[in-house]
Amino acid sequence: MKNYKMIPKITLWTLLALGIAVIAAFFLGGSSGTLEVAGDFLNVPKFSDLFLTWIYILIGLAVLLTLCVLVFKLAGDFKYNPKRAIQSLCVVVGAILLCVICWFMGSPEELHIIGYEGTDNVGFWAQLADAVMYLVYILFAATIGAVIAGACIARSRK
Repeated sequence: MKNYKMIPKITLWTLLALGIAVIAAFFLGGSSGTLEVAGDFLNVPKFSDLFLTWIYILIGLAVLLTLCVLVFKLAGDFKYNPKRAIQSLCVVVGAILLCVICWFMGSPEELHIIGYEGTDNVGFWAQLADAVMYLVYILFAATIGAVIAGACIARSRK
């Protein structure tokens, strides 16, 4: 049983070591050429693709683990405390609804990016980028609002 308790620690240290190696390769790995942007020549790191792939893997792991924990927590709550489970489910439905609203706020029109010649700045990817930006703005405003409301409530209880 003692060995099973070491698995999360080993996993976290492994992910940290891989992350440091990828970041070191990105920043210290040299340049694969230059790119002219608005008259300036910028260096293009050799390991940009490795860095982006590592970021995608970490985001995917975070989303997957969050969803797994959510499902197990909801299952446990439905078994022992159905009222709390319904409240949690309402929060999940609200988050999904917010993501859908942000998706429809996004635009599939082309994003004009200086120095970019690819096709990933139109259609689905452009709309996804817009949706994520709107979602970040809304969540940031909600966080500020929650901090202010929490401070006001704490002050009023004194």
